[in-house]
Amino acid sequence: MYSSAFTMSDMELFIFPELLYSMVLANIISPRIWEWKKDPWFKEVGQMPLNKKLHRLKQYIMDNYTFNLDLDTWGLTTKEIEIERFNEFISMDALSESNALFGYEGDKYYFSIDIRKHFGLDKYNSNVIPYWKTETIEAMDAFKYKKHHKTGAGECVSLSALYAAAMFIVLNIPLEEIFIIGTPLHSQNFLTLGDGVLSNNRRILTKRMWYNGTILTDKARRALENENVTYVSHISGVIHTLYEEASINQNKYKKFISVLDDYLHIAIDGEILINFLRVNSTYRKYFQFQHKGKGQKFYITAEKLFEYEHNSKNRIDDTSRNKLLEEIDMDDFDLTQHQDRYIYNDLEKKLNKNKACCNNEESLDFWKSELNNIPVINDFITDLKNFACTKAKLPITNAKKFISGDKIDIPDSINTNREWIVEYLESKRSESVTANLTFFAGRYCKDKEWPYFIKASVERNPVSIQYFNNFSIEDVYNKLNAMDNDSIYGPGQYAQPDEVVNFERGDGLEKSITMANVLLAKNNDSKIGISASEKNIILSDKKNIYTFSSSKGLLGQFLIKKNVYEFSG
Repeated sequence: MYSSAFTMSDMELFIFPELLYSMVLANIISPRIWEWKKDPWFKEVGQMPLNKKLHRLKQYIMDNYTFNLDLDTWGLTTKEIEIERFNEFISMDALSESNALFGYEGDKYYFSIDIRKHFGLDKYNSNVIPYWKTETIEAMDAFKYKKHHKTGAGECVSLSALYAAAMFIVLNIPLEEIFIIGTPLHSQNFLTLGDGVLSNNRRILTKRMWYNGTILTDKARRALENENVTYVSHISGVIHTLYEEASINQNKYKKFISVLDDYLHIAIDGEILINFLRVNSTYRKYFQFQHKGKGQKFYITAEKLFEYEHNSKNRIDDTSRNKLLEEIDMDDFDLTQHQDRYIYNDLEKKLNKNKACCNNEESLDFWKSELNNIPVINDFITDLKNFACTKAKLPITNAKKFISGDKIDIPDSINTNREWIVEYLESKRSESVTANLTFFAGRYCKDKEWPYFIKASVERNPVSIQYFNNFSIEDVYNKLNAMDNDSIYGPGQYAQPDEVVNFERGDGLEKSITMANVLLAKNNDSKIGISASEKNIILSDKKNIYTFSSSKGLLGQFLIKKNVYEFSG
């Protein structure tokens, strides 16, 4: 688990869900997001209502970070390697029921398009799977150095951790209110404030937006509609579908379930029905809209009206509908109504007085009778019910044994600061697994962390090995020394070899560890020593000595060979 904290692959997070919140805390103790508070973009954000401040944060993240899920960034592994590595923790049957690359088929969308083809894995043998390492803020920022990237980047778990940390630091939202939901294919945050707010990749969805029927919202809904929730992570702990024990605070989890359940259910009125038709176009042919003008009644099919809405700033579902109707060419209206279609205006009045409720069969039966001229009325009611009411497939509480969590208590960001949080988490390391893992996830190494760091470096950094595959040892050394000598991390933090190669920069100590990884890959019997003396790094194997310059100021000796990772300071 501690070694995994330095690489944070999706598989590692799946097996060790404690790692996820340690990554949030690693972002919080980094100075990077605290600097955002000085940006004019967030001036007076504290006085803004919740939705406005959340959308301000979303825009900032959209401007500075792109979504990245390619196969080349962090390289590939195989199912056999991962199964062997974690076989004492989890069975193959359990993996196939909850992991997308091991047989899970919860999201019908992805599996209808062939998930391996979707992710570019179809060109490899079926046993090949991606690492998809999760990035903290420093690695996300470093993507600006990578070819074809102009800004920072990260995959969905990275964006979830970034959002959670930024919500706390910049928007002063208590960590108690922030939950991270992990499914086999997605990661998203849920805030238990007000009616609830969901953040999904770079989207913010209030309850009202969840039901607006747009393409973007339809994509954001996909995970909770189709996938099993693997785990829910919180400052108090975690609950995981495969593990009997849950460390999350039971009362906090009950609140989360309650707010999320309310968020995912809404009474069906006229507005909700319009939004349903926006995303379920097949049913539009049963409806028409009435427009009054010049002393006459005009009619337009729902299909035509939605076409006009698509190219207008006005919408059918709000007070701007009349403005939208006034934009329409008179030639597109009919003077007589279509006999085989319901007049939406009349239906809307009825719905607003007698809302349909997806949890009330009597209510649904009433509307099934009212709309019985729709030939596929049963399908219509079922789809409408599913649109208005989603049942999240969460880990079941009565099947879990709740244990005491880490009890990390961090005040809001107005009444504390980064330095206090760093000192507080340092003081909790001996009693809190999450607090201890925070420094591993943040790449902080002093003494005890180094063996785990080196183990991760030489066992799970395939990109650096692939990069130097056709290089001679001398060329590897020259290439590394020619790279910028700047680490992507701050003082006391260290990049892994794949980060050095991906971003073509690194401190001399980081470069020497990268070279050690390549040497071991080329010769399994290599025995490598690294001597760090503040500014000078000397790497030696049985044949040669290589020197690098460092500004990290580390003093110590490393011994690295197959299955041996030692450090003495």
